[in-house]
Amino acid sequence: MPRNNRKLIPESREAIQQMKYEIAAEFGLPVGYGASSGFGDTEFAGELGTGSSGSYTSSWGHLTSRENGSVGGEITKRLVAQAEKQSLL
Repeated sequence: MPRNNRKLIPESREAIQQMKYEIAAEFGLPVGYGASSGFGDTEFAGELGTGSSGSYTSSWGHLTSRENGSVGGEITKRLVAQAEKQSLL
């Protein structure tokens, strides 16, 4: 069965990327935007380095599966909470 990974709302990519870095910073994980070594300043990750191209250049490979999974799980948790909140309005 072919995989379908296309985004239903392509414009959401930047928002999800920003959320990913903000959550990593909250969890104290050593990732950042555009750091040449892959270890950037995570305290202000949501405000750093979108640059002129708007792309994110960072390495997540040094993190464990558990750390990466915790970020993805938190993204899902927040998106579900946000959708539930909007459906109540």
